[in-house]
Amino acid sequence: MSTGKIKVLASLLLMAVSSAGHAADDAKKTITLGFNPGPYQEQFAKGVGPFLQAKGYKLVYKDFSDGIQVNNAVDTGAIDGNIMQHPIYLQAINERLGINNIGIVQVPTPPMGLYSNKHLKDETPKAGQTISVPNQASNEYRAALLLQDLGWIKISPKSDPATFSQKDITENPYKLVFKEMDNAQQVRALPDVDYGAIQGNFAVSSGIKLNSALKLENPVKGFINVVTIAGKNKDAQFAKDIIAGYHSEEFKHYILSNEQYQGYLLPDYLK
Repeated sequence: MSTGKIKVLASLLLMAVSSAGHAADDAKKTITLGFNPGPYQEQFAKGVGPFLQAKGYKLVYKDFSDGIQVNNAVDTGAIDGNIMQHPIYLQAINERLGINNIGIVQVPTPPMGLYSNKHLKDETPKAGQTISVPNQASNEYRAALLLQDLGWIKISPKSDPATFSQKDITENPYKLVFKEMDNAQQVRALPDVDYGAIQGNFAVSSGIKLNSALKLENPVKGFINVVTIAGKNKDAQFAKDIIAGYHSEEFKHYILSNEQYQGYLLPDYLK
């Protein structure tokens, strides 16, 4: 082969490699995120999105109705991450699905609250009254802690959030009846029960104001939600840039200057 042909071939190969490299770079500039109902998509789009878009990222948002599918989608690579869960729930889903998703940064999270259409704050419950609670162990545990703080029940100090059940309730002096249901159904079911211990994201997404709760849960860092990605992507540049976006002054200003986030559980980097 002549020297001229070799140079042409080398040039073509270099162009092909360069083109493939640019294609890979372009692909990595799209971040696809999954969300459950709640404030997290708006929070991300308005608070973090501009920071990432300034870095050249294209952002795609997808809605999911439950916590199983949205975590499986992260694991399979159908989406790059999700924003909808706290670490205890994340670990439970990892074990259930046999996957390795990880949390990379905490996000402002509306607390669980006790709500009622029938009863007032500081009203003592009566025997046999009903309370809806989430049908997920870790979130039913949160509901139990909330009711314990009110003095309505006591739970075993050995209770494990990941495996909590009503068997862990050691004292129920008011003989309250707990109705487990999908957390997305609890707001609609509120007229049918006396009380509902409802996760904050489902409350605010339904137009319920946090300050209308009869009682909000006490801050527990383990229940502050996180951005979740696949463990294999923990060192990926897009993950580092998402973290930087949440830690940015732009995000801090957006959260602290927006009254709709008053009452939220805040990560330490926003305090």
